[in-house]
Order: sequence, then structure tokens, then C-alpha cells
Amino acid sequence: MDIHTTIDSPLGEILLVGDGAGRLTRVSFDVGAPPGRREPAAFEEAERQLGEYFAGGRTSFDLPLAARGTAFQQQVWAQVAALPYGTTTSYGELTARAGVARDRVRAVGAAIGANPLLVVVPCHRVVAADGALTGYAGGLERKCDLLTLEGVLQPQLWSVSS
Repeated sequence: MDIHTTIDSPLGEILLVGDGAGRLTRVSFDVGAPPGRREPAAFEEAERQLGEYFAGGRTSFDLPLAARGTAFQQQVWAQVAALPYGTTTSYGELTARAGVARDRVRAVGAAIGANPLLVVVPCHRVVAADGALTGYAGGLERKCDLLTLEGVLQPQLWSVSS
């Protein structure tokens, strides 16, 4: 049975969902109607690490994860999880790193868009080939805020493509 809690962040409320075995299955800015029962104590470590990240003191996460997705999505998410703090990569570059044929870049983009572990699996670090900010389940403004927090962007020097 899933469990959940919500935490406050500088970017708004975040929903944390776990599988009941101590593993995160979802991190989302879309709080909506959370599944399962509320158990804030089960997420103390995730809340601590996210707090450190937003305070600028953490550059990676060490949390047990259990993202639910297809084998292809898992392959893509593993490459996204390996993206270093303070860097970006393009969808095409990530496609190559994942060992996926270049003509499947849209499928890679769809897998990135289905990432259930926002912030923790840093899909906000994937940008268009020209550096434009495109697609983010948490919203483009939050993507900009996350990249600014990580030192990738200056607040006044970003562009958003629709």
C-alpha cells in the first residue's frame, strides 16, 4: 500500500509517495489527491535531503527509490539520474548516452516527461539542443528556478520555449 506526505519547499508544496517499504515512488509538485495513507514520519530523510538541496547544501540524493515504469523508461531515468549537479544536457545527448537510436529522441523525451521522481531524478537538467528550457512536469518556471539554484542559469538570462 502506498503512503504519502507533503512538504513545503521554496517552489511550493511537494508530494512524496512511497511504497511502504521505505522507497520513494513519486516526488511531484502536483499534490492532487494523494494515494494511500498519510505517514509523514516515513519521509523524514527525504524531507531532510530535499531541504538541504533547496538550501544549497546538497548536490545529490541518497534515497531508496522505486520508480514505476517500463524497462525503456527505467533505462532513460538511469541516465537522467547520472546527470551531475550544475550541468545540463540536451535530449539528443541523453538519447546517445542511453544507447538509444537517434530517431527515438521523442520516445526518450516522453520517458523523461514521465519521470515520477522530480528533483531527485533531475530531469530539469535536460534542455533543448539550443539551450532553451522546454518541457518540465513541474512547470517551466520551476525548471528555471531549479537550474538557477544549481548555478546553471542567471535569473535574467533564461528563455522558455513552448
